[in-house]
Amino acid sequence: MAIKALAWMVRIFEPPVYCYHEIVHNRLIVDRFRDLGVVFVDDVDDVPAGFPLMLSAHGSAPSVVAAARAKGGFVVNAVCPLVTKVHHEAKVRAGKGFQIIYVGHAGHDEAVGTMAVAPDAMHLVETVEGVESLIIGDAPVALLAQTTLSHFDWADVLEAASAKFPSMWRPGRSDLCYATTNRQSALKSIADRADAIIVIGSANSSNTVALEKVARASGCRNVYLVNSVEELPNNLSGIVGVTAGASAPEDLVQEVVRRLAPRRGVETLRVTDEDEYFPLPRELREAAPAIAAAAAFALGAPPPTDSVLQADRTTAASDVLRELHIDQ
Repeated sequence: MAIKALAWMVRIFEPPVYCYHEIVHNRLIVDRFRDLGVVFVDDVDDVPAGFPLMLSAHGSAPSVVAAARAKGGFVVNAVCPLVTKVHHEAKVRAGKGFQIIYVGHAGHDEAVGTMAVAPDAMHLVETVEGVESLIIGDAPVALLAQTTLSHFDWADVLEAASAKFPSMWRPGRSDLCYATTNRQSALKSIADRADAIIVIGSANSSNTVALEKVARASGCRNVYLVNSVEELPNNLSGIVGVTAGASAPEDLVQEVVRRLAPRRGVETLRVTDEDEYFPLPRELREAAPAIAAAAAFALGAPPPTDSVLQADRTTAASDVLRELHIDQ
């Protein structure tokens, strides 16, 4: 959703288009958007007044969202709805007097944005030791999580927190992102069969690093995290497992498989079918008529009769990126 949203911004506006933080934590995708005139910033103050601005998928602090809108330009908040859910839970629990244990990685964009929702009520922990050292007092306790944690990171801390705070509140539905947990489940089912595992993605991607951890914890001794085919090792043999972070483009995955060129073919493992769909951000949906007119003008075609966003559900982010580069 976030990738497709930024692609629309690139099509609608003349460069530069600004983005607060990397749109997703994937070096290849960020570099592709830089080539298209997107400027990534870590401070909204670096965005000139009136310029188009997108807020990344990882979620932003409320003060950042307010500062962005105060700039006076067209602002799109591309926060993942699963992160929005955690923000809402944090706000509600803090409002009811809870102290919140937030399991996440210090300094990660998602964790920074979530902690800012209720800074006086939240305690960031990364490990079992962090839970054991908490001093909270008599306030009721709630537990929330960064959406991109690995099963292993989450399970150990959950067990420790449940033991220390037996009446602790937890959301009815897990905070962990299905796109990451599904990948982790699939990886665990092949890791003990593989002589090596290739994890495609960037080292600053929490869910990609989580896959690397899962592969090692599942018993595979040869695990390689790669950004591109150029980083593939040359000494692979036997059965090679391939997985990818949630934001790795499908064309990169297929490029890696082609480069590996397995002599005995490729087996695709399916553990579930994902049919979840996140529509484009509200700001873009509301601007659909203007988007349609701008797109038609850019292509030299008559304005379409249907919404230009109508086919979004069936359009893959990888296809959108590919089309942008063809247009360029």
